[in-house]
Amino acid sequence: MVGEREERAGQAERGRFGDLIVTDPRMMRALAHPARLTIMDILRREGPASATELAPRAGISPSAASWHLRHLAGFGLVRDGAPHPDGRTRRWEAAVPGFRFDVPADADNAEGHSAARTLVREMMAHAQGKVARWLTEAEPELDALWSRVAGVSDTGVDVDAAELAAIIDGIETVLAPYVNREAGERPAGSRRVRLVRFVLPEAQDADAEANGIGGRA
Repeated sequence: MVGEREERAGQAERGRFGDLIVTDPRMMRALAHPARLTIMDILRREGPASATELAPRAGISPSAASWHLRHLAGFGLVRDGAPHPDGRTRRWEAAVPGFRFDVPADADNAEGHSAARTLVREMMAHAQGKVARWLTEAEPELDALWSRVAGVSDTGVDVDAAELAAIIDGIETVLAPYVNREAGERPAGSRRVRLVRFVLPEAQDADAEANGIGGRA
């Protein structure tokens, strides 16, 4: 069963960044856990690690880390990595460079919508944790050059759903060459930069919607 799931993950649709596109509600729920999102981040960024090495960074015990790793492996998201130098300890590696997920187009797909909503909430909380750590660990150490290009923006725009999809597509088109280039193609002085993107359509009351009235922050 594990091998079959790994094969399906390997054959699944990929995005322009090489990310696995998750459509299975069961896989969405498997990912919707803070420890698993942390484990996936570490393995993707730093390479193979054991459950014992991952546990303190994920805030869990080694036995819990091992259980989470086996669960992720069941969906083909992680796999056995390069052997540990001691020759005995099992190490794991990410089986995908990243993932994204699609909210089901079918409004009647209650299971898919519920799983997607759960994963959205966990990923947003996980992203907020990254921002908090950046503010305390990385931001104080930035030199003037990097400080000037780092930061946050909050832009409101009035668009319909198709226009919003086009905006997102345009952003990803710009990013793709940088995400996908090989290490040898990166200029000297490069460092990993995290671009955290929230796309948040606002609620609109019935009267405003009927009159075509939007809003801008």
